[in-house]
Amino acid sequence: MLRTLRSGQGAPLLLIHGHPQTHVMWHRVANDLASHFTVVLMDLRGYGDSARPAADPEHATYSKRAMALDALAVMRHHGFERFQVLAHDRGARVAHRLAADHPAAVQRMLLLDIAPTLAMYSNTTEGFARAYWHWFFLIQPPPLPEALIGTDPVRYLHSVMGKRHAGLAAFAPEALAEYERCVQIPGSAESICEDYRASAGIDLAHDRDDVAAGRKLAMPLRVLWGEHGAVGQCFDVLALWRERALDVSGQPLPCGHYIAEEAPAHLLDQALNFFTT
Repeated sequence: MLRTLRSGQGAPLLLIHGHPQTHVMWHRVANDLASHFTVVLMDLRGYGDSARPAADPEHATYSKRAMALDALAVMRHHGFERFQVLAHDRGARVAHRLAADHPAAVQRMLLLDIAPTLAMYSNTTEGFARAYWHWFFLIQPPPLPEALIGTDPVRYLHSVMGKRHAGLAAFAPEALAEYERCVQIPGSAESICEDYRASAGIDLAHDRDDVAAGRKLAMPLRVLWGEHGAVGQCFDVLALWRERALDVSGQPLPCGHYIAEEAPAHLLDQALNFFTT
């Protein structure tokens, strides 16, 4: 079961959230986007009010390939075979795999505050490891990370979200309460860990296959990142995406990691310019 919502009229636009959030992260831009597009929001498997499937030894259940199939199924459920995508963080990694595996479905794609997963793991520095400590904590073998998160899921969420550039003050109280509610749903800790274990394992294998075969994304791709965030500070975002895609544009925005909540007006300007071109 996947939680989805639909609003507005016009060309279809899929919004995919990041970790450790839900579709609610789009609350400052979704209504404005729905004035121009048919906006479809979803909670990724393992997050929000979507199902939390059991893990498997290869972590394939939480591979971005499996999650991309979820996204494709959601859009087909709403009657769309071809659509545009706006995605953040983990959702942007799902969107990357969606575009790579199902290029006929994705017209244009706007990704927020990520570089390609393979490049980020391959080029990890001390600065990145310190800023993104959870990438290396969550991939440890079970049951340790799950057990530690499970002692106080809200403390974990606050630690991840509150220690970035803008702190917890960046989030509307109602949105933060929703993130807190969902991270306490049974199975959330296990799902979060499996999402990251997949990214450090089976997802890298899928990415290496693409690189070895010389496959690149052909649809227009725009990438935005926070000038105060670790991704832009630790990686050459545009250069790394140009290794994986043919038509790439992008720039930093005056914010940290949580672009849709820290800089919604800037994001709307970028999205409307890109998706209505």
